[in-house]
Amino acid sequence: MTIYSKKWQLIGLLLCVCCGCGKSEDLGDYATVSTPSIENTTSNSATLSCTITDDGSSTITEKGFCWSSSKQKPTKEDSSTSVSTSDSEWSGEITNLISNTTYYVRAYVINKTGIAYSSSTSFTTLTSYAPPTYKDDYSAMADWNMRTSWNLANVHDPTVEKEGDYYYMYTTDASYGNAHEGHGHFHCRRSKDLVNWEYKGATMSEAPAWVKDSLNSMRSRMGLAAIDNPMYGYWAPVVRKVSSSKYRMYYSIVVDNYIKTGKANTSANFDGSWTERAFIGMMETDNLANNTWTDKGYVITSSTDRQLDWSRSNVSDWSAYFKWNAIDPSFIVTPNNEQWLIYGSWHSGIVAVQLDTTTGKPQKLGEPWNVNALGDYGVRIATRSAQSRWQGSEAPEIIYNENTGYYYLFLAYDELSVAYNTRVCRSQNITGPYYGMDGQNISNGAECWPILTHPYKFNNHSGWVGISHCCVFKDDNNNWYYCSQGRLPANTNGNAYSNAIMMGHVRSIKWTQDGWPVVMPERYAAVPKTAIDESNLVGTWEHINLAYNYGKQQTSQTLILTADKKASGAITGNWSYDANTSTLTIGSQKVLIERELNWEATTRIPTIVYAGLTSSGQSVWGKKVE
Repeated sequence: MTIYSKKWQLIGLLLCVCCGCGKSEDLGDYATVSTPSIENTTSNSATLSCTITDDGSSTITEKGFCWSSSKQKPTKEDSSTSVSTSDSEWSGEITNLISNTTYYVRAYVINKTGIAYSSSTSFTTLTSYAPPTYKDDYSAMADWNMRTSWNLANVHDPTVEKEGDYYYMYTTDASYGNAHEGHGHFHCRRSKDLVNWEYKGATMSEAPAWVKDSLNSMRSRMGLAAIDNPMYGYWAPVVRKVSSSKYRMYYSIVVDNYIKTGKANTSANFDGSWTERAFIGMMETDNLANNTWTDKGYVITSSTDRQLDWSRSNVSDWSAYFKWNAIDPSFIVTPNNEQWLIYGSWHSGIVAVQLDTTTGKPQKLGEPWNVNALGDYGVRIATRSAQSRWQGSEAPEIIYNENTGYYYLFLAYDELSVAYNTRVCRSQNITGPYYGMDGQNISNGAECWPILTHPYKFNNHSGWVGISHCCVFKDDNNNWYYCSQGRLPANTNGNAYSNAIMMGHVRSIKWTQDGWPVVMPERYAAVPKTAIDESNLVGTWEHINLAYNYGKQQTSQTLILTADKKASGAITGNWSYDANTSTLTIGSQKVLIERELNWEATTRIPTIVYAGLTSSGQSVWGKKVE
């Protein structure tokens, strides 16, 4: 598009009147220039390019760009810069911009006729970047009186939901040094950027009365004496939006008393029975910001196919009285508006039960010890072993990805303090069967692949263990995230109890071409996502193969990518890069790359990371270090 200045429009009109509308042989035609393309944007600069599509049959004497943050059609009299080149295609950088600001820009060219402007376009500069500075070892500020400085300290079993400008995170009571004890349950914090989190307090002040009432009512029907003071554990909430004005939290309360006598679960009190059941309850709110919840009571409890035979031969007997264990709830509203509760931990596997959309509870529940009512408590959708009643799998998290058409079931494998690792399987039906990457049926007891997180260690850091019990969510721009706790290994910084330090981790999820998620190796830190080209990939990397190794940290190996497209070290062969799909291929291994923060560096700085899957379902992680 050609735009004329008012001065030259007037001259043109006078010439048209005086000379009979013919073109002036002396002045010639106006030039025409394309709308600038925005090639790259930082917090204080932008690179632009454009093309002269018609020089107006006259020599171009000047060209460049002009910009303004207040005028949608800036002129050369506003901020401008000229470009010295004779080419019809050119690019240039504009600098000294203000971060997080929208600018309007036009290209201009000048020939003998005058100045011509392109159409206007706009861009927004990135926020000036400062990496987070909080320490991974938060032991010095773990106490309750330091809670305003916690950020992601004392996070365990998180769940995240968004309302308005904020993401809200809710967690289990577990905390370093039992900092949460005596201060309520299912603690909340919020963030606008997924990096800086503000502690907002507990969502529940004390156990609701229905838990003890339901427990003792069931014990009475089982012929057992009431428990006057049940021992409770508070575990693993999940929060979801269920309508335009309603949010639900499903939570777990575990009763830690022996079934037979009702005594507290200690080795001295062992009475030849299993410990009591767990309950899942539900709360609702119409406003996450005020953190005020209304409890809606009992949803479901642990159930058994062994009727009233709760006997246990000794404390090393892991044959499990309960078949379905009512902790670790996850919740989903399906594309056809069905509501399902997914739950289970260690006892026989993971189950799904459909809920009434009005109440958020199952439509019917028989007695939880009636073998004929077991189906009321759900259908099994995943198990680590079809034969074992006690197995290292728990913490289901379920999402639906409309881009792939699959339900994805994320699972935590193994014990939580060190060995915890995350697996994923998928199905086109909410109740399964769920299959792993290798095509094996997880609903029937196959080992689940791929593995997404695992204890690991990059150089210059203690590394992390116990990385699982995740939540999975996406932002308003359809970017997916993985969130869980990570624990420091024992004896980090000389602290014998450092394995109880639980830091919240938020990581980006990318999706492979065949529809499997991969979790990025470095925690999300809102690093500006500037373009990555091949030259940025040349250098030294740390590469980790997350091959399954129970309770052991996988450590890094050196990988070198050279400018002549050769790879050596951890992976050998040629390498190539597809910028359109952010796919780096090293030898036969494909990985997805993005900019993240080098958390292990002495001074935390942005770098480039990658994640991918091997053909056998192991994750590979990488981080550029030089």
